[in-house]
Amino acid sequence: MMPSYRDTTHLYDVMQALFEELQARPGNPVDALGRSRLVIRLQIAAPQGIILIDGRARPVSVTYGDGKKARPDLDVRLSAETLHRILLDELSLKEALARKQITVRGPVWKTLSLADIFREGRELYPRIAAERQSD
Repeated sequence: MMPSYRDTTHLYDVMQALFEELQARPGNPVDALGRSRLVIRLQIAAPQGIILIDGRARPVSVTYGDGKKARPDLDVRLSAETLHRILLDELSLKEALARKQITVRGPVWKTLSLADIFREGRELYPRIAAERQSD
């Protein structure tokens, strides 16, 4: 099976396109994190990557890489493949948590604030991933 992302640059390219489209949607699901005032760090493995979603910033900021040092309220670890499968709707967030394919440091119940991003992201992700597969 071909890996979901060729390398970290490809991972960031796909995720950046996804977040930009989510932020442009009516009702901006990324902005919902602003209401929660959470900082969420996604630590992704194989390929390595870090995505920091800062809900304390206005507008909500999403950064890629380890540049920004905001202390996260939630630290979420998962493999790139798990993220890919969740966004393709092949794996539920609940199932991934139960199977320990996602580990969370911090108040797990706050992961619910990611639910809108994943739900709406699933509508956009298959097309974005396919478009960027050939780049």
